[in-house]
Amino acid sequence: MTGEPRVRTVRGDVAPSSLEVCDAHDHLFFASRQLAGQELDDAAAAGAELRAFAAAGGRTVVQWTPFGLNRRAADLAALSEATGVHVVAATGFHRAEHYPADVLDRVSDRLAEIFVADLLDGIPAGDDPDAERTGPRAGLIKVAGGFHVVDRHARWTMVAAAQAHQETGAPIAVHLELGTAAREVADLLCGELAVPPSRVILGHLNRNPDLRVLREVADTGVFLGFDGPSRANHATDWRVTDLLFELATSGHTGQLLLGGDTTTAAARLSSGGGPGIPYLLTTLRPRLVRALGEDVVQAMLVSNPARAFAARWRR
Repeated sequence: MTGEPRVRTVRGDVAPSSLEVCDAHDHLFFASRQLAGQELDDAAAAGAELRAFAAAGGRTVVQWTPFGLNRRAADLAALSEATGVHVVAATGFHRAEHYPADVLDRVSDRLAEIFVADLLDGIPAGDDPDAERTGPRAGLIKVAGGFHVVDRHARWTMVAAAQAHQETGAPIAVHLELGTAAREVADLLCGELAVPPSRVILGHLNRNPDLRVLREVADTGVFLGFDGPSRANHATDWRVTDLLFELATSGHTGQLLLGGDTTTAAARLSSGGGPGIPYLLTTLRPRLVRALGEDVVQAMLVSNPARAFAARWRR
């Protein structure tokens, strides 16, 4: 891997500074049997979300939808072109319960190979790993931990993610189940599997607001993702400001990331629900600026994502 770090978007590689204001964790398309009837599968609605985000000052959305969950990669590229918003797509694999057994069987012995192909050659049509790779290239690897543990499935996907990272340099983003097992995931990826902490992003940390654990995880050097700010039932809105303040004043400002994590049609503003992707900038950002200051919020939305999602790609 050579050259300057670049962020791999669905319209090609760009300089990290091009990201500007970034929603570091969201979904324009997503479909899981765990959320039947709430699929994000409407390109027009996704476009409306992107335009509203852009109108609020947003310039980049990182989609964490992994393999097999309706990535719609070709549509991502078209929407990015139409709206002028950078979009980063993901490869990777979610918790086992999101997939039918036949999908798990089909990829069981070649997960790392699929990740590498998505990152270097392009996402295949219809998300079929054996189809022609006509879509844009993925720019990150998304995997998932178990509830309070790194279970067998999580370890399998994280070993594959680490292998793909070593081959490509891609960052690894981790869904933490209800925000748990953060330290265990960091220890596995950055310890046993030797992934540099600067290449690891832990998501959903706001869902388990244990400040002692957060400080321990922050000390490992990984990026810390706080996302889904509208979900009061996940202890977010009323605690996230305090958590971010404590981490920033403890010297971890440079590791903090913010995202919206819109995963259902009911959470999409353009479909008559809400608050949608724009909420991150229209509501949460001014609240955080008042509490933390402009410099801290600028780091979370601009300078930190530029480092977190950049890589020295093999090709």
